[in-house]
Amino acid sequence: MKAIRFHEIGGPEVLQFEEVSTPQAQAGEVLIKVEAAGVNFADITRRRGGYYPEQTDGPYTIGAEVVGTITELGEGVTTFEIGALVIATPPTGGYAQYVAVPTFLVVPVPPGISAVQATTLMAQGLTAALSIKHTAKMQPGESILIEGAAGGVGSFAVQLAKLYGAGKIIAAASSAEKRKIAEDLGADASVDYTDPNWVEQVKEMTDGKGVDVVIEMAGGETTQQALDTMAAFGRMVYLGQSSGEIPLIDPWKLTVPTRSVTGFSIFAYLAFPEMIQSTLVEIIGFVLSGKLDLQIGAVLPLSAAEEAHRLVEGRKSTGKVVLEPWS
Repeated sequence: MKAIRFHEIGGPEVLQFEEVSTPQAQAGEVLIKVEAAGVNFADITRRRGGYYPEQTDGPYTIGAEVVGTITELGEGVTTFEIGALVIATPPTGGYAQYVAVPTFLVVPVPPGISAVQATTLMAQGLTAALSIKHTAKMQPGESILIEGAAGGVGSFAVQLAKLYGAGKIIAAASSAEKRKIAEDLGADASVDYTDPNWVEQVKEMTDGKGVDVVIEMAGGETTQQALDTMAAFGRMVYLGQSSGEIPLIDPWKLTVPTRSVTGFSIFAYLAFPEMIQSTLVEIIGFVLSGKLDLQIGAVLPLSAAEEAHRLVEGRKSTGKVVLEPWS
């Protein structure tokens, strides 16, 4: 089968389109013929050699989010059938034509949602929903600032914040085109976080109070600036650093106004399957009822993984970037 691997850490150019052995489903696993693989910033972090709980050694088959059809059942598997369309979060190996995944990381895709659309649900949809509802514990009427608001997670977060009753949604994005996308999705206002005066603009938009919740994705100096946009008792959920720059947080910006910063990883939440299932059911319900629009930015063949990474890493994409292994 074909797969994307890297043999050493580095830029997008280290991604190689290679022939590798097709895996087999072991006990408790299903073998999935991958129809769509989601491209996530976590993949870029691995490729760069950034922080990860476990070491990434080459050759490494990248990818942790797939949608496809079950072609083989491992020993003891009775909860799935061959031919079922499923979404899965394999620990590794997703950028490939086939991947074997433990059943506890596999969820059926309901009728009415395509394989490409379904790639938005796990990493982006669940991250947005859980970071707003569970980690930030946003309450109806509270204000929220969402960075990267036209991206994969951001486009979900804007729409879900509205559905969850946010009082004011401020979208932060680096271009007028992206800010318009976010406003069309439901943001009440938008700001360019590359503008030197953007913190003051957010304060004006909230009558001087600041925002109650920040969904932080940029990292670097932007994180420090985002702290200044927060109200007393404000909560920041740190999802990552698309800039590649590690932020240094001044603790006095937390202490005096009693603000908090909390990290978030979707992989930690996989230990709570009931929460994952119920949140997915909620998101899918919003999609099927027309309340939530799935944003697909680019669909590329698996062999174009380097291009896909450049799109995401260079912040040139809006919505979800997807690879099709059989294209």
